[in-house]
Parts: sequence; structure tokens; C-alpha cells
Amino acid sequence: MNSRRTTAAALLLAAIMLVSTACGDSGGKKQADTAAGTSASPASSNTGSTGTSADASKSKPSEIPAAASTNGQDQAAGAPGGVKQTAQTDTKSGKKTGDVQVVASPADIAVLVNKTFKLPDNYKPQDLVDPNVSFTFKEKLEKRKMRKEAAAALEKLFEAAKKDNLPLAGVSAYRSHETQKTVYNRYVQKDGEAAANKYSAKPGHSEHETGLAIDVAGSSGKCAAQDCFGATKEAKWLAEHAADYGFIIRYPEGKENITGYQYEPWHLRYVGVDTAKTIAKQGVTLEEYVKNAVPVTKPKS
Repeated sequence: MNSRRTTAAALLLAAIMLVSTACGDSGGKKQADTAAGTSASPASSNTGSTGTSADASKSKPSEIPAAASTNGQDQAAGAPGGVKQTAQTDTKSGKKTGDVQVVASPADIAVLVNKTFKLPDNYKPQDLVDPNVSFTFKEKLEKRKMRKEAAAALEKLFEAAKKDNLPLAGVSAYRSHETQKTVYNRYVQKDGEAAANKYSAKPGHSEHETGLAIDVAGSSGKCAAQDCFGATKEAKWLAEHAADYGFIIRYPEGKENITGYQYEPWHLRYVGVDTAKTIAKQGVTLEEYVKNAVPVTKPKS
């Protein structure tokens, strides 16, 4: 009897030891996987893709996907025009990647794009059209295009200038991400990166990629995208009347430390009539108008 009890106790003890060993191995593997960084974790959202059209963004803003992963970072508060910016995070370190943030609503008419805020890498406006205005070139190129609302406003602006005997011509409007990359790299090769950064935007940071900006000149094309344009009658007319049609002089004189770029009297940006008039009346930049945005105090290369 005692022998049977001893045998049963031995078998029970052996079973307990086997279970304990298995649990220990499982826990050890989990700890080892965690230390090595191989344990499964929730995937972050895609930081560069959006397929939402600009028209849809007006009627169904809730359907616009966030353009960047917050990775635990809170979105900035809503700014005038419903603009929201999302902090970009390094997925390896979990830290912000410098001062650059990816805009969450790239199709917003008042979206702020500069050296601090960039567009998602794969963003392309969905409502690009060719405005019925004159250009300094005859070819049917992408740089004729603007978003539909901005194109309609540009037609009215050009018509008004023509009535005042100051006909205008478009120089360069929309640029794709790849085109902007080519343009920027060419300027870097020509003048060096530090100089190029004063007048050209890195890909993703250019307003031309929004489809809401256009460089203009007089109908003759004289002083097109050159400093001398600022002294022309056309430039003075634009400074006085552009806001009536929803456009602002995006890079005004004396605001270089805020916008990060040199004075460009030829660069128009569509933001809508109400916003443009407010900006013109207050004598501020888009950076200053969008209260929650971070001004570019010291342009970085």
C-alpha cells in the first residue's frame, strides 16, 4: 500500500515538474522576443497615401484619412479653414523627425504648406483643370493646371486685370511631386543647397503641388519669376486686387523670416475670398493667419 502511494506521488511530482518547465520556456521565449524587438505590435497608418478627391473633402470631411501616423502624438488644434496638422514620427525611435510635420488635410483650400509642414508623398489633387487664361508658353503641360475652384477664380482675376489694361499670363501653376523634385535638384546643382532653399521648396513642401498656387507675369512675359517683376504695374495691381478674387501674395516683402522664402510678388496662392481679404487687411502671412502653425523663424537647409 505504501509502495503504491509512493509511486503515485512520484508520478505526480514528475508531471508538475514537466508543466513548470514548459511554462518557464514559454515565458523565457516571450521575454527574449520582446528584448529583440520581434514581438508582434499594431501596424501604424500609411503616412503617404490618400485617394480622397478634393470635392469629396468638402462634403465628407470625416472620410479624409489622416495623412500621417500620429504614433501616439496628438493632432494640433483645428485652425482657420479647418486645417489640421499631424506630427510626423520616426517609426524606429518613436521621436519626431526634426521640425517637419505632414498635413492631415492636404485637400483643404487653406492648407498650410511650407518648410515646416509638408504634403503626403503620394498626394495629388483630384480636381485639376486647365484654367481658360493665357500662359507664357503654348504647350499643353501640367503646369497649366490648377484645382477647379482656384482655376475659376484665376479666370476672374485675369479678366479684371485685362479690363484695367494690365493683361496677365500664367508662368507655372501645378507641379507633381516628381516635377518639384527635378526643379529643386536643378536649382541645388546650379546655386548650391543653401541658396536654393531661399527660393525653391523641397519636394513635398511646395505650394505648387497643392494645385492652388501659380506664378504670373505680364502678358509679355517680361520679368517672369524675376525680382524686377515687383516694380511692374502688374505686380502693384496684383498686390492691390488679388484678395478680391481669393488670392494672396504668398511670400510678401519683409516676411522672409516667417515664410522662409524670399519676396516673390509673382507667386499667387488661392485661399478663398474671405480668408484672402482677412490676410490682406491684417497684413499677415498664411503662417500668421493659421494660428496653430509653427512659423519658420530660421530657414533650414
